[in-house]
Amino acid sequence: MKHVGILAHSAEGSALCYLSLCHDGIRRLGPHRHPDVTLDVISMGASMEDWARGDHAAIRARLAQSAQRLAAAGCDFFICPDNTAHLALEAEGEPLALPGLHIAEVVARRARQRGFRTVGVLGTRWLMESTLYPRAFDSHGLDHRLPSADDRALIDRAIFEELCNGVFSAPTRAEFVRIIADLAARGCDAVVLGCTEIPLLIAPEMSPLPTLNSTVLLAEAALDLALGRAPAPDWRGSACLTSRAD
Repeated sequence: MKHVGILAHSAEGSALCYLSLCHDGIRRLGPHRHPDVTLDVISMGASMEDWARGDHAAIRARLAQSAQRLAAAGCDFFICPDNTAHLALEAEGEPLALPGLHIAEVVARRARQRGFRTVGVLGTRWLMESTLYPRAFDSHGLDHRLPSADDRALIDRAIFEELCNGVFSAPTRAEFVRIIADLAARGCDAVVLGCTEIPLLIAPEMSPLPTLNSTVLLAEAALDLALGRAPAPDWRGSACLTSRAD
C-alpha cells in the first residue's frame, strides 16, 4: 500500500480526515488495517493574517514546507483536508515536493457520479466567493449555487469563531439547516460541505439536501489511491485542470 500524507491546515478537519481514512481502511481491509499515514501541520494561526491580506503566496510557502516534510517522511502522495487552503495551493510557485489529490476535483467527480446537477456550496467566505468549485463543477457539467451574502458572512463567522475551535452549537446548526433548505428551494439537489469542519456540525440525516462531505470523499479517494485502485495524481500545486473523464 502507498503511504498517505495528510497536509493539514486546520486541526478539526485534518483530525476528522485522518479518522475517516483509518475507519474506511478497517471497513475495506479488516480490523486494525489501513495504509501508513503521516500527518504534518503548521499551526493555522501562523497564516491567519496572511489570509486576511489575501497573501496566498505566503500561505503556500508554509504548506509547501509541510509537503516537503511529508516527502521526507516517505509519503507517496498528499491530501489536504482543507478546502480553503487549496486557494493557496493553487497559487503560482515551485512544484510541491509530492503529488496530491485536489479536493474540489474529488468532490465534483463524485457529484457527477451520483447524478447531481445543481450543487450548493458551503465553506469559508474566501472559498464560496472563489472560482475553486465553479471551475471543478463546470468541468464536470454541473451547476452550482451560493448562499446569500448575509448567509455567507454568517457561515464564515461560524467556521472561524466556532467550528475551527471545536464549538458545535445547536443555534448554529439550525442556521446551517435553514441555509441548506434555502439552497434546496433555489433548485439545488445536493450541497457540498466545503469546509472540512462542517460535517462535525451537520450530519447527513440533519440536512435538507444530500450532502457531499468533502472530508470523507477525500479520505475515500486517498484510500483508493493507496490501494492501487486509482491512478497516481500528478498535481503538485497551481491551478488544477479538471476533466470529465472518470
